[in-house]
Amino acid sequence: MNRRLWSALASLIMLILASGAVAADGAAAKFTLSSPDIPPGGKIAEPQVFSGFGCLGGNLSPALTWSNPPKGTQSFALLVHDPDAPTGSGWWHWLIYNIPANVSSLAAGAGDPQKGLLPQGAVQGRSDFGSFGYGGPCPPPGKPHHYFFRLYALKVPRLELPADATAAFIGFNVHAQSLGSAELMGLYGR
Repeated sequence: MNRRLWSALASLIMLILASGAVAADGAAAKFTLSSPDIPPGGKIAEPQVFSGFGCLGGNLSPALTWSNPPKGTQSFALLVHDPDAPTGSGWWHWLIYNIPANVSSLAAGAGDPQKGLLPQGAVQGRSDFGSFGYGGPCPPPGKPHHYFFRLYALKVPRLELPADATAAFIGFNVHAQSLGSAELMGLYGR
Protein backbone atom coordinates (compact mmCIF):
# COMPACT_ATOMS: atom_id res chain seq x y z
CA MET A 1 0.00 0.00 0.00
CA ASN A 2 1.18 3.44 -0.73
CA ARG A 3 1.69 6.17 1.81
CA ARG A 4 -1.38 8.18 0.75
CA LEU A 5 -3.67 5.17 1.17
CA TRP A 6 -2.26 4.42 4.64
CA SER A 7 -2.74 8.05 5.62
CA ALA A 8 -6.35 8.03 4.42
CA LEU A 9 -6.99 4.72 6.19
CA ALA A 10 -5.45 6.06 9.44
CA SER A 11 -7.61 9.20 9.18
CA LEU A 12 -10.72 7.09 8.66
CA ILE A 13 -9.88 4.90 11.69
CA MET A 14 -9.31 8.00 13.85
CA LEU A 15 -12.66 9.43 12.70
CA ILE A 16 -14.46 6.18 13.53
CA LEU A 17 -12.82 5.98 16.96
CA ALA A 18 -13.63 9.62 17.69
CA SER A 19 -17.26 9.09 16.67
CA GLY A 20 -17.47 6.09 18.97
CA ALA A 21 -16.09 8.09 21.90
CA VAL A 22 -18.60 10.86 21.36
CA ALA A 23 -21.46 8.35 21.21
CA ALA A 24 -20.22 6.62 24.37
CA ASP A 25 -19.89 9.95 26.14
CA GLY A 26 -23.37 11.00 24.98
CA ALA A 27 -24.92 7.77 26.21
CA ALA A 28 -23.12 7.99 29.58
CA ALA A 29 -24.31 11.56 30.09
CA LYS A 30 -28.04 10.80 29.82
CA PHE A 31 -30.12 12.42 32.60
CA THR A 32 -31.62 9.52 34.56
CA LEU A 33 -34.05 8.96 37.43
CA SER A 34 -34.28 5.69 39.35
CA SER A 35 -35.69 4.17 42.51
CA PRO A 36 -34.88 1.08 44.56
CA ASP A 37 -38.61 0.98 45.38
CA ILE A 38 -40.07 1.07 41.83
CA PRO A 39 -38.61 -1.02 39.02
CA PRO A 40 -38.85 0.81 35.65
CA GLY A 41 -42.21 -0.13 34.16
CA GLY A 42 -42.85 -2.46 37.10
CA LYS A 43 -45.52 -2.70 39.77
CA ILE A 44 -45.55 -0.12 42.54
CA ALA A 45 -45.39 -1.93 45.90
CA GLU A 46 -47.91 -1.63 48.76
CA PRO A 47 -45.70 0.63 50.92
CA GLN A 48 -46.00 3.34 48.20
CA VAL A 49 -49.78 2.88 47.69
CA PHE A 50 -52.23 5.41 49.15
CA SER A 51 -53.99 4.72 52.43
CA GLY A 52 -57.64 5.64 51.85
CA PHE A 53 -60.37 5.46 49.19
CA GLY A 54 -60.39 1.67 49.67
CA CYS A 55 -56.60 1.30 49.38
CA LEU A 56 -54.59 0.03 52.33
CA GLY A 57 -51.04 1.00 51.42
CA GLY A 58 -48.37 2.71 53.48
CA ASN A 59 -48.48 5.99 51.49
CA LEU A 60 -44.68 6.14 51.72
CA SER A 61 -43.02 8.14 48.97
CA PRO A 62 -40.33 6.12 47.21
CA ALA A 63 -36.61 6.76 47.48
CA LEU A 64 -35.39 8.43 44.29
CA THR A 65 -31.92 9.09 42.87
CA TRP A 66 -30.81 10.90 39.75
CA SER A 67 -27.65 11.59 37.82
CA ASN A 68 -26.22 13.54 34.88
CA PRO A 69 -28.52 16.59 34.88
CA PRO A 70 -28.13 18.96 31.94
CA LYS A 71 -25.39 21.58 32.08
CA GLY A 72 -26.67 24.80 33.64
CA THR A 73 -29.12 23.11 36.04
CA GLN A 74 -29.83 25.45 38.97
CA SER A 75 -32.63 23.50 40.68
CA PHE A 76 -34.98 20.54 40.22
CA ALA A 77 -38.72 19.89 40.33
CA LEU A 78 -40.45 16.53 40.66
CA LEU A 79 -43.96 16.02 39.29
CA VAL A 80 -45.78 12.71 39.74
CA HIS A 81 -48.86 12.22 37.56
CA ASP A 82 -51.37 9.49 36.65
CA PRO A 83 -52.72 10.32 33.16
CA ASP A 84 -55.11 7.32 33.34
CA ALA A 85 -57.23 8.70 36.19
CA PRO A 86 -60.86 9.12 35.07
CA THR A 87 -60.92 12.90 35.53
CA GLY A 88 -60.26 14.17 32.02
CA SER A 89 -56.95 15.65 33.18
CA GLY A 90 -55.33 12.83 35.13
CA TRP A 91 -54.34 12.96 38.80
CA TRP A 92 -51.41 14.78 40.44
CA HIS A 93 -49.87 12.62 43.17
CA TRP A 94 -46.80 14.62 44.21
CA LEU A 95 -45.26 17.97 43.34
CA ILE A 96 -41.94 19.24 44.69
CA TYR A 97 -39.98 22.21 43.42
CA ASN A 98 -36.98 24.33 44.47
CA ILE A 99 -34.89 21.21 45.06
CA PRO A 100 -31.31 22.57 45.16
CA ALA A 101 -29.04 21.74 42.23
CA ASN A 102 -26.49 20.00 44.50
CA VAL A 103 -29.09 17.39 45.57
CA SER A 104 -29.20 14.06 43.72
CA SER A 105 -31.67 12.02 45.76
CA LEU A 106 -34.78 12.01 47.92
CA ALA A 107 -35.06 9.59 50.84
CA ALA A 108 -38.00 7.20 51.16
CA GLY A 109 -40.69 9.05 53.08
CA ALA A 110 -39.51 12.52 51.99
CA GLY A 111 -43.04 13.20 50.72
CA ASP A 112 -44.42 13.23 54.29
CA PRO A 113 -44.33 16.87 55.48
CA GLN A 114 -44.24 15.67 59.12
CA LYS A 115 -40.93 13.83 58.67
CA GLY A 116 -38.87 16.83 57.55
CA LEU A 117 -36.84 14.79 55.05
CA LEU A 118 -36.94 17.21 52.12
CA PRO A 119 -33.78 19.11 51.21
CA GLN A 120 -33.61 22.60 52.67
CA GLY A 121 -35.52 25.07 50.48
CA ALA A 122 -37.60 22.44 48.66
CA VAL A 123 -41.35 23.09 48.55
CA GLN A 124 -44.19 20.58 48.17
CA GLY A 125 -47.30 21.58 46.24
CA ARG A 126 -50.84 20.46 46.87
CA SER A 127 -51.68 17.13 45.24
CA ASP A 128 -55.11 16.25 43.84
CA PHE A 129 -55.81 14.56 47.18
CA GLY A 130 -56.02 18.13 48.52
CA SER A 131 -52.96 17.88 50.76
CA PHE A 132 -49.32 18.89 50.56
CA GLY A 133 -46.97 15.98 50.08
CA TYR A 134 -47.02 12.54 48.53
CA GLY A 135 -50.25 10.69 47.81
CA GLY A 136 -49.69 7.19 46.47
CA PRO A 137 -51.55 5.27 43.78
CA CYS A 138 -55.16 4.25 44.42
CA PRO A 139 -56.94 3.86 41.08
CA PRO A 140 -60.47 2.55 40.75
CA PRO A 141 -60.66 -1.23 40.24
CA GLY A 142 -59.86 -2.27 36.68
CA LYS A 143 -56.85 -1.84 34.44
CA PRO A 144 -53.54 -0.82 36.03
CA HIS A 145 -52.70 2.89 35.81
CA HIS A 146 -49.39 4.43 34.75
CA TYR A 147 -47.62 6.62 37.32
CA PHE A 148 -45.02 8.94 35.82
CA PHE A 149 -42.31 10.31 38.11
CA ARG A 150 -40.73 13.14 36.11
CA LEU A 151 -37.77 15.07 37.41
CA TYR A 152 -37.11 18.37 35.68
CA ALA A 153 -33.77 20.17 35.63
CA LEU A 154 -34.53 23.89 35.83
CA LYS A 155 -32.55 26.89 34.59
CA VAL A 156 -33.52 29.00 37.63
CA PRO A 157 -32.52 28.52 41.29
CA ARG A 158 -36.10 28.98 42.53
CA LEU A 159 -39.65 29.11 41.26
CA GLU A 160 -41.42 32.00 42.98
CA LEU A 161 -44.91 30.53 43.34
CA PRO A 162 -47.73 31.20 45.78
CA ALA A 163 -48.07 28.64 48.59
CA ASP A 164 -51.50 27.60 47.30
CA ALA A 165 -50.45 27.24 43.63
CA THR A 166 -52.43 24.61 41.74
CA ALA A 167 -50.72 21.61 40.15
CA ALA A 168 -51.41 23.08 36.72
CA PHE A 169 -49.76 26.41 37.67
CA ILE A 170 -46.74 24.61 39.13
CA GLY A 171 -46.51 22.44 36.00
CA PHE A 172 -46.71 25.48 33.73
CA ASN A 173 -43.84 27.18 35.55
CA VAL A 174 -41.75 24.00 35.67
CA HIS A 175 -42.12 23.45 31.92
CA ALA A 176 -41.32 27.10 31.19
CA GLN A 177 -37.99 26.81 33.06
CA SER A 178 -37.02 23.25 32.09
CA LEU A 179 -33.65 22.35 30.60
CA GLY A 180 -34.58 18.67 30.37
CA SER A 181 -36.24 15.85 32.24
CA ALA A 182 -35.71 12.30 33.43
CA GLU A 183 -38.59 9.86 33.89
CA LEU A 184 -39.49 6.75 35.82
CA MET A 185 -42.84 5.02 35.23
CA GLY A 186 -44.46 2.48 37.52
CA LEU A 187 -47.79 0.62 37.29
CA TYR A 188 -50.45 -0.05 39.87
CA GLY A 189 -53.90 -1.57 39.62
CA ARG A 190 -56.47 -3.27 41.85
